[in-house]
Amino acid sequence: MTEPVLFGLPISLAFLYFIVYSVLGWCMETVYCSVLERRLVPRGFLYGPMCPIYGVGVLMMICWFQPLMGNPVLFYLTATVCMSAWEYLVGWFLETTTHIKYWDYSMYRFNLHGRICLWVCLMWGILSFLVLYFIHPWVAGRLARIPTVPRYVLDGFFLGVLCSDAGATIYQLARTSQMLSRMQQVGDELRLQAHLGKAELSDMLAEARESFSERLDELLPDQLDETGRALKERYNDLMMGAELMSRRFRARYSGMTAGKISEALESVKHQGEKGQAHRKQKKG
Repeated sequence: MTEPVLFGLPISLAFLYFIVYSVLGWCMETVYCSVLERRLVPRGFLYGPMCPIYGVGVLMMICWFQPLMGNPVLFYLTATVCMSAWEYLVGWFLETTTHIKYWDYSMYRFNLHGRICLWVCLMWGILSFLVLYFIHPWVAGRLARIPTVPRYVLDGFFLGVLCSDAGATIYQLARTSQMLSRMQQVGDELRLQAHLGKAELSDMLAEARESFSERLDELLPDQLDETGRALKERYNDLMMGAELMSRRFRARYSGMTAGKISEALESVKHQGEKGQAHRKQKKG
């Protein structure tokens, strides 16, 4: 039986390339961010040491850019455009599905919606050049030595690990986004309740949000009526849950923002900072 191929690559070998470069991408980004933030920052959404965006990106390089290696200038320009488009697409997809922005280049000049920027795009081209001209020949030579049957065993093992990890991560992302959205909604109701002193929460929401700026987590029970106290309790429960669920993502993406639910995320970050300070004080 002939093995299916992907752009001339056997599927089993292509999947091993994906795993190897996902791990190498994780290592590269973890080292870079750890040095930048002066603390260990294990990057990536998954629990394991993998960044699939790099695995897929390098597969794109191998399948699409290798025919251009005879013309380094054309290779660099093509790689820069294609890999930048890939990063933009991934950023857009994550923001659309989870309502959270995990990286943001808005502080840099020549950025596009904060998802890509000029200097990172240029680095994608350099990275593509380094991978295909220097790194991949060595990786391909080593993986080519693995016999067919052991290669299938490795594929099956890594596929099982990847699917389990991805399933757990997607569940956590969905729960986190859901909690933040619900927290934002309850926070809006609580703010309006505290501002108006009544439970009819309807058309005055936008105006109330602008005119009432007190932090919701600092509202005292005696400032609220029975309905407000119930909302405050619900808000606190949601905040504790969202803080716990998002802790891993916030540790790995300290600059993450959340668009329409940014206020809820900021409250969660504030709660997390207070909890971290309390834990340090307790240890001390």
